[in-house]
Amino acid sequence: MKQHPSVPEKQMQKKEKSITRLWEKLYAGFIAVSLSGFLIAPAYAADTIWSKASEIMKDIYTQVLAISTIAAVVTASIALLLMNFSKNERNVTESRAWLKRIIITWAILNSLGFIMAYVTPFFSGGQYTA
Repeated sequence: MKQHPSVPEKQMQKKEKSITRLWEKLYAGFIAVSLSGFLIAPAYAADTIWSKASEIMKDIYTQVLAISTIAAVVTASIALLLMNFSKNERNVTESRAWLKRIIITWAILNSLGFIMAYVTPFFSGGQYTA
């Protein structure tokens, strides 16, 4: 049969638990600070800030182009469905107008990528190098 601990024993157990928790938190903090060095990218990894910025912009543009292509396909398919299955002439003309806008916007986004990829290197350094 177990006896219930007395009041001083309960207080001692609470203190031990709080000290244990404190050490656990200190240990976790020490580990976090120690491992944070592995998460920091070294400064010498990038050539210049401009090359890194260019790389980031290309990555963002690629993601925007992928999202816009998916959005263009989905909205164009909805516009085509409305054009083909709508009996209301007003819906058909609005769908045709939206389809034109979607195609033009998608073409402009793709041409921006063409300009960035093929035309910009000719003007590197502020001078034409063809």
